[in-house]
Amino acid sequence: MKSLQEDIKNQDFKKVYLLCGEEDYLKKQYKEKLKNALVPDGDTMNFSIFEGKKTEPRAVIDLGETMPFFAERRVIFLEDTGFFKNQCQDLPEYLGELPEYLCMVFVESEVDKRSRMYKAVKKYGRIVEFGQQDSNTIMRWVLGILNREGRKITRSDMELFLTKTGTDMGNIERELEKLLCYTMGREVITKEDIEAVCTTQISNHIFDMIRAMTEKNQNKALELYYDLLALKEPPMRILFLIARQFNLIMQVKELAAEGHDQSSIGKKTGLQPFVVRNYMTYARKYTTEALREAVEECVSTEAKVKTGIMTDAMSVELLLVKFSR
Repeated sequence: MKSLQEDIKNQDFKKVYLLCGEEDYLKKQYKEKLKNALVPDGDTMNFSIFEGKKTEPRAVIDLGETMPFFAERRVIFLEDTGFFKNQCQDLPEYLGELPEYLCMVFVESEVDKRSRMYKAVKKYGRIVEFGQQDSNTIMRWVLGILNREGRKITRSDMELFLTKTGTDMGNIERELEKLLCYTMGREVITKEDIEAVCTTQISNHIFDMIRAMTEKNQNKALELYYDLLALKEPPMRILFLIARQFNLIMQVKELAAEGHDQSSIGKKTGLQPFVVRNYMTYARKYTTEALREAVEECVSTEAKVKTGIMTDAMSVELLLVKFSR
């Protein structure tokens, strides 16, 4: 990311870029920054966009061979073409022969680092991968927005906010905008504000179900399940997420037993450190064997649904009843 920032700052651009990675918010932000830096305002003659998997490499090459019209460069953006996952003829070779006036920018959701296209961009241009940001980076980013708006929040309430939103920066921005509007005229954002307006992610609903099961609160576990069904969440996806949560709790328990701290466990499991703290609380309430049995029970339930022994909605409900009894 720093290298791309330097390119934009110094107006010293590569002939080809690949923007990829799972953090869509940052990818979109830097796509716009790169476009604004490369394309003068109002220049529609020398800027083109290709979108989707039906993009033809030959059409891209033909346009690339067209000289810019009264401008320094021609800029071509290509989004989610699939060129970095599927076979792509001609373009890998063409990237090594790009005209001096041409700049190509690929923005892709999925890439195969073994593909010829990926290797060609790496050789002749610049690859910028936008990965999921760690909790400290996200907190600094959120605090920066709050400071600009003249707002304050405690660390514990910040953690509650991120627990509800997850780590997707686009979702965080949307939820933060709701929170700022709701607290208009007040300096401090509180836990009550967050609970009042922030939408809890589906995975967090699942974690709340696990908590209810752990506390043997059967009514609460079933209430959360019926809420998810009302939101049109498929029972088999709910079952998958329950199994995933039990598996993560088991991993946290085993890593903690080996002497790993919260930060180390977070890196190994892909969880934010403050989320690990919550998992460790529930890990202490189960034996490793009980957690393993819970995961196996989820797998067994899925098999019963696939073989027609039970319906999907009923099978998950019975599972919740059993775990929270």
